[in-house]
Amino acid sequence: TPWTQGMNRLSSLAALQLPLREAVAAGLAVTVARLFRLPHPLYAMIVAVLVTDLSPAKTRKLGMPRLAGTVLGATLGATIGSLLPGGTWFLGLGIFGGMYLTHVMGLDEAAKLAGYVCGIVLLDHASEPWSYAVLRIVETLLGIGLAVSVSFVPKLLSPDTSEQSCA
Repeated sequence: TPWTQGMNRLSSLAALQLPLREAVAAGLAVTVARLFRLPHPLYAMIVAVLVTDLSPAKTRKLGMPRLAGTVLGATLGATIGSLLPGGTWFLGLGIFGGMYLTHVMGLDEAAKLAGYVCGIVLLDHASEPWSYAVLRIVETLLGIGLAVSVSFVPKLLSPDTSEQSCA
């Protein structure tokens, strides 16, 4: 029955591999961020969960747009925040600029992230935009680095073995 097949899939070791890796990467990211007293371990955790995959190559592929969007958005937000007065117009200009620059640079997958990171810098961290920008980049690198590290742990079961055990 479909219910029995679903229960077999839920209980299979293969089904646990990715969530386990994401949980380990996220836990390590928060632990290391706290160890270094980074003020926003949340961002390291989010990145670790979003980019972790069973494949190191896929994890790096998922991580690169996040890193590019974070670097671009944080840098643009800090630059605008340092040079121009605050306000809704400059917030909108920063979000537009971050998203447009990713398009010009061929980084379309990073567009939304660049826009919202720039917006966060301008909206909530205008008093110290460069400090926040650098910390956000460090936390993102930390999350990606730990996700990539965890993705190198050998798989417990190959997909072929797990499909046979569920049948």
